[in-house]
Amino acid sequence: MKNIVIFGAPGSGKGTYSAKLVERYGLGHISTGDVLRGEIKNGTELGKTAKAYIDEGKLIPDSLMIDILASKLDSFAGEKGVIYDGFPRTIAQADAFKEMLAQRGMKIDAMVELVVGEDVLMERLLRRAEIEGRADDNEETIKKRFVEYHAKTQPLSEWFANEGVRQQFTWPGHMDEMLSGIYAAMDKLMA
Repeated sequence: MKNIVIFGAPGSGKGTYSAKLVERYGLGHISTGDVLRGEIKNGTELGKTAKAYIDEGKLIPDSLMIDILASKLDSFAGEKGVIYDGFPRTIAQADAFKEMLAQRGMKIDAMVELVVGEDVLMERLLRRAEIEGRADDNEETIKKRFVEYHAKTQPLSEWFANEGVRQQFTWPGHMDEMLSGIYAAMDKLMA
């Protein structure tokens, strides 16, 4: 089973590109954002705890995310692979994730990094807020998320490079161009 992390700043298109990869390669998909929003919507204890962190633009505790991921991953037994959308977000999470995979005889096979300018990201997130009505997509919270991303998540790019699995794709202004580069890399990985 291939384990592929899709990585990028808030609004970089992780969900959109994940959906394309899931469809093309028949992968399982774990979106930590969707999982957390589901927990919040259902009013679970995890959801209430997560909401308090998210509302402040902060990340939820690592141990909670690893437990969620391990459970989700186990449900995909026998699949070609799984794409992780929105995780890991810190070096500590990446280390714990690597250890959790190793316990299952697996590894991180690739990290697809979506590199997009912050002006484009802000525009996308504000548009998404209008379309989807997402309360976590307002300008003040988005700015906090960018600060959090640069402080805690961006350093992971080098962590993945050191693991030998980082593949960066810079936004060229059109989705089809970005997809063709990603597909070329993924075709090799999935062959």
